[in-house]
Amino acid sequence: MKLECFALDDDPLPLAPAASTRDWMDRMPDRHAYRCLPLAIANAHGWTTGSPCDLEIVWDGGPRAASMRISALDGYRDVGKHAVSHFAHGIVTFNLGWLFRTPPGWNLLATGPLNQPKDGIAPLAGIVETSWLPYPFTMNWQMTRPGRVTFDKGEPVCMVFPVPAGSVESVAPEIRALDDDPALRDQALAWKARRDDFMRRFGQSDPATLAEAWQKYYFLGKLPDGSDAPAGHTNKLRAAEPVDRRGSR
Repeated sequence: MKLECFALDDDPLPLAPAASTRDWMDRMPDRHAYRCLPLAIANAHGWTTGSPCDLEIVWDGGPRAASMRISALDGYRDVGKHAVSHFAHGIVTFNLGWLFRTPPGWNLLATGPLNQPKDGIAPLAGIVETSWLPYPFTMNWQMTRPGRVTFDKGEPVCMVFPVPAGSVESVAPEIRALDDDPALRDQALAWKARRDDFMRRFGQSDPATLAEAWQKYYFLGKLPDGSDAPAGHTNKLRAAEPVDRRGSR
């Protein structure tokens, strides 16, 4: 499967695999936030475009486009090409400089970098039918209060990854009692018993438990009885580096 990324000019926002690390996770003691495998996998689940410069956004709280000021802090001259107050009301719009194309049956989810909260501003997500769309989309962020926010040069302003078209519409959620699936119930209760015992020993400062630090069932792809989970478990993800084929025929 290919994700075709058509550059609209010679200077689109830089496109790269999403980073697996986050500054706030690095600051945790022993970087223990990375033990949450779903969190760590989501970090790297796609590709990002980065800010073209050290960018400053100042919003006075007003509803007009003129209520927002966007400027470069490092002398970059083309900031207005990539970041504008198009929708007003505290929304900054990033022109990415890319036209994405997915295969039939696939859309593209565009949002901010996952698990990377930013004070004073929040990304607005969109799902785009990139299998047929012949024009680009933009990425928007909403200021959450009047004030000032900055993006460092290269800091992700958009993250994209493919999602199957129609997948949500084709799913019918069913609410069930856990006892309806005895095998699943037994596995869930076995996990809870082991988890409760581990936390009891951890709370009592049991040396062996403290040395173990955390249970690794999900990380290792193990069921509570020690058997392996079905094939396909992922504990590390790295998106492919984009290959530049401009000029090739």
